[in-house]
Amino acid sequence: MNIQPIAMPEHIEKPSHCSDEEWEQRVKLAYCYHLVDFFGWTESIFNHISARVPGTDGHYLVNPFGLNYTEVTPLNLLKVDLDGNKVEASDYDANPAGFALHSAVHGARDDIHCMLHTHTVPISAVVQKKHGFTHHDFYGAQLYGRVAYHDFEGITLFSDEKARMLEGLGDKHILVLRNHGIAVGESSIEKAVFLLWTVQRAAENQCAAGALGGDDVEIDTAISQKCANLTAKLISESGFANKFFTAMVRKMKAEHPLPF
Repeated sequence: MNIQPIAMPEHIEKPSHCSDEEWEQRVKLAYCYHLVDFFGWTESIFNHISARVPGTDGHYLVNPFGLNYTEVTPLNLLKVDLDGNKVEASDYDANPAGFALHSAVHGARDDIHCMLHTHTVPISAVVQKKHGFTHHDFYGAQLYGRVAYHDFEGITLFSDEKARMLEGLGDKHILVLRNHGIAVGESSIEKAVFLLWTVQRAAENQCAAGALGGDDVEIDTAISQKCANLTAKLISESGFANKFFTAMVRKMKAEHPLPF
């Protein structure tokens, strides 16, 4: 069976000033917001998912502050600059303070085109632990050597923290915000969603295993490294993440009506 690309909305038209590339990115990002809600990863109206606007220098798409993720559409996404300020008129407000984490990473990493930030209960529990993520389950092993850590400094609002976050992140794509949550970034929306899904599953398994008590069967570090290398290769070099993303969108649309 051939996997079909993401279907464009049938009930809304692309604005005349919007390029085909930007419209496709807007549709994917809107689907992404709805998927995060579908998976149960939302934090009320808070947090951001951001994506670069193709063909622009330093412009990004984010959610209007105050809307539920289920209310996000390709049309109401905001276009902002690296400071989180609107660069196109909109009836909706931006949240520049909440964009601080995203602006730091986008401004320094040309290879990251989409960032997702969540703090679900399992992730929040794991990042509160001194040793963070373990690598002794199927998903945790896939994260071996791929997770960076940044110590908690309070609510992430202030520009002076950016350099320290970037120093902690280095060349990795997963940043644990200790005592807070997680941020993942990848070269596309599809890849970023699949990476976050893997992190979320690792956190869920780690919490469940910890609640059982008893000793874990530990995975040898060489095996964990092999798993992590394979997963990174699958994400970067194949259509693996795209297939996952389109399948989840199909499932979501079949089970829940969308506003676009």
